[in-house]
Amino acid sequence: MKKSLFLFEEAKNYIPGGVNSPVRAFKAVGGNPCFIHKGNGSKIWDVEGNEYIDYVLSWGPLILGHSHPKIVEAIKEEIKKGTSYGAPTEIEVKLAKLITEIVPSIEMVRMVNSGTEATMSAIRLARAYTRREKIIKFEGCYHGHSDSFLIKAGSGALTFGMPDSPGVTKGSAIDTLVAKFNDLNSVKNLISENKGQIAAVILEPIAGNMGCIPPEEGFLKGLREITANENILLIFDEIITGFRVSLGGAQELYKINPDLTTLGKIIGGGFPVGAYGGKKEIMRLIAPEGPVYQAGTLSGNPVAMRAGYETLKILKEDKDFYKKLDILGKILEEGIIENMKKLNLNFSYNRIGSMSCLFFTEQKVKDLNTAKKSDLKKFSIYFHEMLKRGIYLPPSQFETIFISIAHSEEDIEKTIQANFDSLKTIFA
Repeated sequence: MKKSLFLFEEAKNYIPGGVNSPVRAFKAVGGNPCFIHKGNGSKIWDVEGNEYIDYVLSWGPLILGHSHPKIVEAIKEEIKKGTSYGAPTEIEVKLAKLITEIVPSIEMVRMVNSGTEATMSAIRLARAYTRREKIIKFEGCYHGHSDSFLIKAGSGALTFGMPDSPGVTKGSAIDTLVAKFNDLNSVKNLISENKGQIAAVILEPIAGNMGCIPPEEGFLKGLREITANENILLIFDEIITGFRVSLGGAQELYKINPDLTTLGKIIGGGFPVGAYGGKKEIMRLIAPEGPVYQAGTLSGNPVAMRAGYETLKILKEDKDFYKKLDILGKILEEGIIENMKKLNLNFSYNRIGSMSCLFFTEQKVKDLNTAKKSDLKKFSIYFHEMLKRGIYLPPSQFETIFISIAHSEEDIEKTIQANFDSLKTIFA
């Protein structure tokens, strides 16, 4: 028996489904998950010793690649001093200051331990600030597993066909209104039907949990205008896109300033982390300065803060960083599109910088409904064909692939060849 299979069967005895996050179980693609032993640069190795070019990158945080030497050294230095104190440290101040310098819409920031904590806390804050209770989210956008968000959610909830999770009360669900991504009229209608009751509109400015879906021209600008006119807070969930699509995230890329922003992934340099921030007027409502309570034993953990601080410093100092990432993304996109032409295929491919997704549908993917047109059986076969060829992709059609600065053009060319061979095997 392969060691990965043995470990998976063993894990099922002690961990629900054998994994600590559902998509890892490979339910969407079949087969058994790879148990990873180590990572370096653009590569990971499983417990059998198989090498893969990694396009999951811990679901986005590892923009510098695995085990970046500067990050590893910084972590070692921090751990020698201690791992956690439950008291303020200098490094959390330095990271908070750096975030506010990079992201113009964030004047103050509160550190938490996960993306779910960040979005949950941001919504509570928005409700307190506006003294309203309802929120608007979008079909297929995933904002963590807080009750308010598990309504027509993306990511694992979409993969597993459970957009309305058992355990979410009717009371929680009734205050969450659902609009269609890239459809301003659906937002306008909800606001009109719930006049004066909506505290916030929250969205991923680039959807990354139903595949990679960019906003159509005018969509984000329209949201900003509508919410400002109605005194509704606009919340950008930039847990994926923050420091990923540009240094200042999607809000810098599209030149839109939200009222609140949630962050995660990259700001922890590979460690568990989350954050939410925005205008001082709003953020000062948070305890102990204000009445909105939120706390966390490990919030601002010095090891995570140091890893995040060193990561953001590298991103800020390398003026060509995002240009280099975009070039790699473009080479991959053009290679895959050329492969499809050679094989007489016309599947939809979306990309923003180092985020992209190949959808197994010929229809242009712009929202949840079009994403769900994808042939999931074909994707499953494709996933395993790529895995056999040493390419580790997210095990779900409804996830985004990520490129790191550690990926080489040779890695990209190998991936393009694997893509051609895999598609040819499936469709020839």
